[in-house]
Amino acid sequence: MANHPHHPHDPHHPHDPQDPCPRAIALYERALREGGLDRQHASSLPCLLESGLLEPARQDPTAQDPVVQDPAVQDPARQDPARLTPIPPALVLHRLLRAAGDRVLRERRHSARLAEAFAPLTRIGGRSGTEADRNPAIRVVSGTGRINEAITGAMAGAVSELLCVQPNLHYSDSRGAAAQAVAMDRDQALLDRGGRIRTLYQHTQRQMPLVLARYEQLRGDAEARSLDEVTDRLIVVDRDVAFLPAGADGTVALEVRHPALVEFLAATFDRLWWQATPLYPQAVHRPSLNGVTPRQRAIAGLLVEGHTDAVIADRLGMNIRTARVHIAKLATTLGSESRAQLGYLIGRSGILDREA
Repeated sequence: MANHPHHPHDPHHPHDPQDPCPRAIALYERALREGGLDRQHASSLPCLLESGLLEPARQDPTAQDPVVQDPAVQDPARQDPARLTPIPPALVLHRLLRAAGDRVLRERRHSARLAEAFAPLTRIGGRSGTEADRNPAIRVVSGTGRINEAITGAMAGAVSELLCVQPNLHYSDSRGAAAQAVAMDRDQALLDRGGRIRTLYQHTQRQMPLVLARYEQLRGDAEARSLDEVTDRLIVVDRDVAFLPAGADGTVALEVRHPALVEFLAATFDRLWWQATPLYPQAVHRPSLNGVTPRQRAIAGLLVEGHTDAVIADRLGMNIRTARVHIAKLATTLGSESRAQLGYLIGRSGILDREA
């Protein structure tokens, strides 16, 4: 009886709010079927509200309050204290998956910091001169010049495949242009040996002259696709060695040769690749749906998570002014006159349920 989801007096054991318990899921399903739930039924399950499955019922969901700009701030006058309404499942799933992805990203960055901190210590005493020291599974490479040398060295022996993720970081400045010039020769050499190159960009890079010029010059089996958001920069060579940043400024990198880690990074790339929109050699244009563009749908997903304009701009690789223009256009399309109402209208419109 203690684990039965329909007994409101059963003890509710503490757990991560981002991982709703079975009892909460059962009541959420009931709320979806009945259009709402009395607050007393949810009193023993705080995770129903903490995980965003339910929210206080609004007495007048079309009312506008231009003063309240934060979607997380609710106006008590517009709530029914005795009722809770369910958030659309697609919206809940989107939020929970995004939170899970953020946790994975934080853990990856934490792992990189640990690797950087402990790499010098592994050379103190122990197995100096052994095979493990000559070919470490993870090596920290410092300095832009040394990083380029390490990548060039790995590419020199490549024969089959290069996987790249190129986020919108330093890609159109002088440093990015210099790195591009170095990369062109080694990339073309791989293509000449019969290898292939697959690169992932952000959607905001689809019209960048530097990106377009790259594919006008390369000869061979080179493909490119794009996504709203990508990982930090990643290079995987022949699925044998991978390079990823170990610092925010791009001057420290990790050279990874552990087979399990390299395969994990390559598999992550593959999953992103099949979700991405083709850019080269055959570009696919993403359609608008009911007046909402694909970029506005991406912004809508971040808006309902409560992110600021600055965070949205950074995540999608655009400047904050451009992000605000898109937000204003989205509000006009959905008929919203306040930030609080915009979040509600996004959820009600179902635009996040549709594929771009």
